[in-house]
Amino acid sequence: MLSNPQLNARLQTAAAALAESPQQPVPLLQQTLADAQRSIRSRFAEGGAPETLLADYAGFMDGIMTLAWQTFPWEQGGKFWRRSRISLLAVGGYGREELLPHSDIDLLILLEGNHYNRHDANIQGFLALLWDLGLRVGHSVRSIKECRKQARQEVTVLTALMESRTLIGAEALRQKMNRQIAPSKSVWPSKAFFHAKRAEQQARHVKSDHTESSLEPNVKTSPGGLRDIQTLMWIAKRQYGTQTFADLVREEVLTQEEADELTRGQRFLWKIRFALHCLASKDENRLSFDYQQELASQFGYKDGNQLAVEQFMQDYYRTTQRINTINDIALQYFDEAIVRAKDKLATKAINERFRLVDNYLEVCNENVFRQTPSALLEMFVIAGEGKDIKGIRAATIRLARRSVPLIDEGFRRDPINAGLFMQLLGVRYHLFSQLRRMGRYGILGAYLPEFGRVIGQMQFDLFHIYTVDAHTLQVVRNMRRFRYKDNEQRFPIAAQIHASLPRVELLYIAGLYHDIAKGMGGDHSELGVNIAKRFCERHGLAEWETNLVCWLVLNHLVMSTTAQRKDIQDPEVVQEFAQLVGDPVRLDYLYALTVADINATNPSLWNGWRASLLRHLYLDTKRVLRQGEDKQVDRHAYVQNVQQLAISRLAERGIEAARVTALWRDLGDEYFLRERMTDLVEHTEAVLAHQLDNQPDNQPDKGPLVMVQDVSRRTDTGFTQIFVHTPSRQDLFVAIVTAIDALRLDIVDAGIATSATGLTFNTFTVLEADGLPVGDKPARVDEIRATLAAYLGDKAPKRRYSRRTPLALKQFRMKTEVSCHQAEHPPQTMLEVVAPDRPGLLALVAKVFVEFNVSLTTARITTLGERVEDIFYISDEAGGRITDARVLAQLSQRICEELDQAVEQTAA
Repeated sequence: MLSNPQLNARLQTAAAALAESPQQPVPLLQQTLADAQRSIRSRFAEGGAPETLLADYAGFMDGIMTLAWQTFPWEQGGKFWRRSRISLLAVGGYGREELLPHSDIDLLILLEGNHYNRHDANIQGFLALLWDLGLRVGHSVRSIKECRKQARQEVTVLTALMESRTLIGAEALRQKMNRQIAPSKSVWPSKAFFHAKRAEQQARHVKSDHTESSLEPNVKTSPGGLRDIQTLMWIAKRQYGTQTFADLVREEVLTQEEADELTRGQRFLWKIRFALHCLASKDENRLSFDYQQELASQFGYKDGNQLAVEQFMQDYYRTTQRINTINDIALQYFDEAIVRAKDKLATKAINERFRLVDNYLEVCNENVFRQTPSALLEMFVIAGEGKDIKGIRAATIRLARRSVPLIDEGFRRDPINAGLFMQLLGVRYHLFSQLRRMGRYGILGAYLPEFGRVIGQMQFDLFHIYTVDAHTLQVVRNMRRFRYKDNEQRFPIAAQIHASLPRVELLYIAGLYHDIAKGMGGDHSELGVNIAKRFCERHGLAEWETNLVCWLVLNHLVMSTTAQRKDIQDPEVVQEFAQLVGDPVRLDYLYALTVADINATNPSLWNGWRASLLRHLYLDTKRVLRQGEDKQVDRHAYVQNVQQLAISRLAERGIEAARVTALWRDLGDEYFLRERMTDLVEHTEAVLAHQLDNQPDNQPDKGPLVMVQDVSRRTDTGFTQIFVHTPSRQDLFVAIVTAIDALRLDIVDAGIATSATGLTFNTFTVLEADGLPVGDKPARVDEIRATLAAYLGDKAPKRRYSRRTPLALKQFRMKTEVSCHQAEHPPQTMLEVVAPDRPGLLALVAKVFVEFNVSLTTARITTLGERVEDIFYISDEAGGRITDARVLAQLSQRICEELDQAVEQTAA
């Protein structure tokens, strides 16, 4: 009988009704199920303990299975009956009595022998009945012999069978099956089972990049999720026959404190998973953005210094990090107790505090940390200096976690400990692994309380895909990777810089502190300076070292924003950036920090285009600094020099200078400042050839000139440039960007130039949706040319946006913000648009420009997760700045109206 009176009463009512009318079980059982689910949901909404609800619902489902089973005549009698006995078993999560409202019902129909024919009709009828009830049933039909055979072949089958319960039928069958799949029967002995389950977990963790701090984690399968807890229980059950956390404490697999942490963590994750099932009305385990907000509100979180959703997710990340840590400790314990229990372990003394046991670090006695608290840091220095050290023994990890309270203010101010931490930053091997271990054991957050504050802190956007602490450690990891041979090709400048920095530890400190003030309110770059300065002073850094670290923290975003938002082909932009940097050493540090930061924020951000921008800015700034940053730049002389070089190269191709200068006449300096030398030559040659083809004596007008070419180097994936040469018209930019959107290409940069004769020289830098250039794909290039020609023709296709808005983007509905500034170079108006990212938004902006008779010269397109931050340089019809404040206000308002309306439509 069920412990819950309401559910038990429903089952009794259903049983009585079925006894009276057994011919129509489906409507009756469907109604009983619906009533039970409403009751379970209601109890959950009222604050019912999830573990109780899971067990109650599993018990209720036991009753449903029994009623459904009993509608069929299983016991046929006869002399062969005993050999054809049959039982119904719950397996998997249902077998564990952990059943959520929309979980699969995992069943095993177990036969004593291979007498399927005696029960085939009943089995088919029984399963059909369950499906008619709308249940998600995962089932297998096996004999005891087949169970043993399948279990030997697949560890997942064995795992499910290990958690079986008899629902109806002879319990003796299940006991007999258990004996056949026992380790003593050579079916996955404990050692082999441990290796298999650990490999399964490692494969799962790889999919999440070994972090529990992913943007939309899976409550069940992500690191630190419910599956990690289950993995521990499965391994322990195979080895010790244990069932509960209390059993694991008795077997000394867990401490009582760890068992209590797992209990709290499991309850929290069950609560989240239960709520997800209720919200989604299906078996949903992924904490997507829309569900995160819903659950934060449902669980009572309120907006404050942090958004409610960020507070909720911080609790989630901290919970899963604790589970992950305990999982690591327990797996290490199992490795020692199961895999290497009978091995003769090699022991090597390191000093009076530590020794190596089979290349795992271990304290010499349990009083080490109490007698010498500094050993809490020394342990990681030793691990980082030993190339072959595999890790830390489980007992030592536990002792270190219990000793965290020893890290107080006196500990932090002790020069010995400061020296050890600086020594740690300079270790030869696995710095990231040591810092991550320190974080998981609670030592890093205790030694650096400012870091402890940001553990598990998330930012509710699509730009930052990790929590602040996970991102920070990933930055340091990327910096360390610059040393490796396999990264020299991908990050050639950063690799060269890393090897030549006067003190590489300063780069790591800047990485640790660049985001340390996130969530404190205000500009985190400015707020982080004083925090970083205190660290530097506490750790005895020289004045120039402290100043460098603080400068890097303050300016860690400047290089990426300059490269992406300004025209770095303009020598005055480079001059201004060089004046900010001041010297080549700072430039080296800033470049390495910037590249590591971008790749740790969101790996999809690093593409050939961004790599090219940063490389150009670095090399040009380096050159300016060598010449002296106070040297004035003559823009006119620069343009003349570029033109002369291009003319010389064109002459080598047999093109007369007079034809070139005639083409370039009144084109304006910005085109020559923006384009690379090779592009100037290619564009000019193609345009002149195109003009000859279009002469009246030749063939008819061939339409616009469209060039598509990849720009790539050995060091990055590159990008694709589309050059369009055609007579200017008012809606030209709208037509081009609409065509590019229809081609499912992403625009990252656009340069617009129009000659006095009304011919355009427009360059669009694009990437495919996966962040890669078009590549060597003739059919795709032909498609691009044909689509642009069609949209630029007299009968353009209807303006339809071909791409749907991704579901994740729909959760972000910030209002569009538009700001205007008057730029010196070029002497135009700079208009900045910050809006939610949606397909087709660029074309909408272009339409507004047409409406206001605004000319566009340059567009810098920056997508940062769920939002865009686009820069447009615009002018009036005469080519000058737009100075009328009323016009700018109206223009801004129209852009906001258009984009906000588009966002509302896509969110509907």
